[in-house]
Amino acid sequence: MDEQLRWMDATEQADLVRSGQVSAAELLTEARDRTRTLNPALNAVIVELVSTSEAGSASTGPGEDAPPGARPFPGVPFLVKDLALEIAGTPFSEGARWLAGNISRHDQELTRRFRQAGLAIVGKTNTCEFGLSPHCEPLLHGPTRNPWDLSRSTSGSSGGSAAAVAAGIVPMAHGNDLGGSLRYPAAWCGLFGLKPTRGRVPLGPEYGDVVGGLAAEFALTRTVRDAAALLDAVAGPAPGDPYWAPPRLRPYVAETATPPGRLRIAATAAPNSGQQVHPDYLRTFRATVDLLSNLGHDVEEARPDSLGRAGHRAIRAVYAAAAAWIEGYWTRRLGRGPEPGELEPYTEVLFGRGRKIGAGDYLQGVEELQRFSRQVAAFFQRYDLWLTPTVGWPPLPLDTLTATPEDPVRGEREAGRFLMFDGEYANITGNPAMSVPLGTDSAGLPVGMSFLAGFGAEGTLFRLAAQLEQARPWAGRRPATAVP
Repeated sequence: MDEQLRWMDATEQADLVRSGQVSAAELLTEARDRTRTLNPALNAVIVELVSTSEAGSASTGPGEDAPPGARPFPGVPFLVKDLALEIAGTPFSEGARWLAGNISRHDQELTRRFRQAGLAIVGKTNTCEFGLSPHCEPLLHGPTRNPWDLSRSTSGSSGGSAAAVAAGIVPMAHGNDLGGSLRYPAAWCGLFGLKPTRGRVPLGPEYGDVVGGLAAEFALTRTVRDAAALLDAVAGPAPGDPYWAPPRLRPYVAETATPPGRLRIAATAAPNSGQQVHPDYLRTFRATVDLLSNLGHDVEEARPDSLGRAGHRAIRAVYAAAAAWIEGYWTRRLGRGPEPGELEPYTEVLFGRGRKIGAGDYLQGVEELQRFSRQVAAFFQRYDLWLTPTVGWPPLPLDTLTATPEDPVRGEREAGRFLMFDGEYANITGNPAMSVPLGTDSAGLPVGMSFLAGFGAEGTLFRLAAQLEQARPWAGRRPATAVP
């Protein structure tokens, strides 16, 4: 492998192609070599795809329909998470044995936009069954291992993409987020993970929204500028979208070169439910508060209102309805329900909960979460950002978060050991949020800090993220176990 090329971000790789120093075919060959060398240890990539440059097909490589000068990433290799985002003619299992052998019949709009950006989609990444758990260890494909420590979890559900980027297989990869699934793997794998504003990135044509607008599509990157350029390339509504995000003030790449000014930042490292936060995470949180203060920002102890009992009942109802929707959607699409043994134990529990939820329960839950969102909106009239640790504990050992037939909710229970900082607030409200790798623990593993912004305020996040990246660079940190 070319180690120098391996650790370049997507922007630098694209610059090499534009200048003629490297060809798109060479980038592709290197990505193939890295996948075949690194993936056996990681199990991050579950399907390799043929690119346009190899087969002349429009199904997996750089698009030809983009206007001149609109491709920020010509020939840069890219991976797509095997959940929600479809690519015509390719396997699409969503981590489920029930869907084994299923082939997508259409492209999603975001797939087309990735191609228009010049990206060469070279494979699909692992995810947990239907993205329903905060791990990446499906029975169908086996566990993805964290490149920082191969015995540990990546979290999920975008864990395959996170492992591939952290190990240097590709400079960035697609992910999605229904309750933290971009940000949690970013935190445990040392990456920049942005969950955009609701409606910023389209979900069609298959979906108008997912679970009442809780889901968002985007990517995991090593650098802030890559995330900004990618969001510039793929953002914007598609015809018929139910939600439209507020228009950006300027290109997001320009935001990364714009000083953030003096921000009002609320901060807390106290979990609502009283869990114990790891001392290394508290240390990184305090160092981040000091850094922000030294950069001229106003930081004070504060937080939005808690969901409370009514809010937690609402989110349980909405998630149960989501499980019912997943079961019904795939039963109609496949023409049959799951056979015995085709579902993991935890998925069976969730589907069972979904069958008990009523339409009125779901709509009351949506109404309560919308009420809560208005309370959070009022909070962001006083503050620009809310800072917490992304998670509260280092990566857990593999198999800790999975279910067993004897204990099907074991993973749900164990997840409370590290999911303690209300990452779902961003999904409930539709607000943008990011996880920034601002430290390491005593074992040298990455520690991420979370920032939640007001609705439509990705510009604020990018301005601050670029400032933090300059003050505490992280892209040069490389996992020692990335090469077996």
